[in-house]
Amino acid sequence: MDFVNAIILGLVQGLTEFLPISSSAHLRIVGEFLGTGEDPGARFTAITQIGTELAVVIFFWRDIVRIIGAWFRSLAGRVPRNDPDARMGWLIIIGSVPIVVLGLAFQDQIETTFRSLWFIAGTLIGFGILLGIADYVGAKRRELGEITYPHGIVYGFAQALALIPGVSRSGGTITAGLFLGYTREAAARYAFLLAIPAVFGSGLYQIAKSVADPCVEGSSGCLPEVYGPLETLVATVIAFVVALVVIKFFMQYISRRSFLPFVVYRIALGGVLVVLLATGAIQA
Repeated sequence: MDFVNAIILGLVQGLTEFLPISSSAHLRIVGEFLGTGEDPGARFTAITQIGTELAVVIFFWRDIVRIIGAWFRSLAGRVPRNDPDARMGWLIIIGSVPIVVLGLAFQDQIETTFRSLWFIAGTLIGFGILLGIADYVGAKRRELGEITYPHGIVYGFAQALALIPGVSRSGGTITAGLFLGYTREAAARYAFLLAIPAVFGSGLYQIAKSVADPCVEGSSGCLPEVYGPLETLVATVIAFVVALVVIKFFMQYISRRSFLPFVVYRIALGGVLVVLLATGAIQA
């Protein structure tokens, strides 16, 4: 059953990572209803996100190569510092700073307190409402090339909120982008590019941490015993395959439609979670 559960969680990760509904919240909730009845853990979540982020790298491969090339050439003075691709490289670096600083500062809370299902229910509902407001009032006029450095910092802090399960990495950054007046496509595209260093950094950090500090039963933030290295690898590979399909669908979807279905889904899921917790059907 361990591998079956890992496959299920890999599917959940791949399906939810790019949608503004919080993959970490879904892994936490689904884990509660699997045979083990356990929280998959912050490490499992961070490592499986590497799989979905590999899908981003493949999907945006040409953009990434162009941005990295222009950024390095700008350092050597071969292209202007204000070159759009070179600027995007700096924007991704600047926007990644908040999540690194806050992730290290609040590591214990991220792996314990923030994973309470009461907390997750609140963030699902609260940030779902914020996404709906941003999508309704946002001007949706600014394009990707118009992102400024101050806006990049705002995006960075919005992404850092995704350290809290239930916020959603894409949802938080897209919400900030919509409030700043960017189009849905521009907000999503920058959100996905911005996530690359953060997700790979977090996943590799957790891998190194699990090797250097193996889990002891009962210790906080550890992978539950049932989700060892092999099961985690299986979930990561499945998440990668599923995410390749989902990211293409999502980018096509937001070019034509609003985020309202995701807002309704977040509020409904949060509401169901509150009822289940209040009635004692599940424990926080």
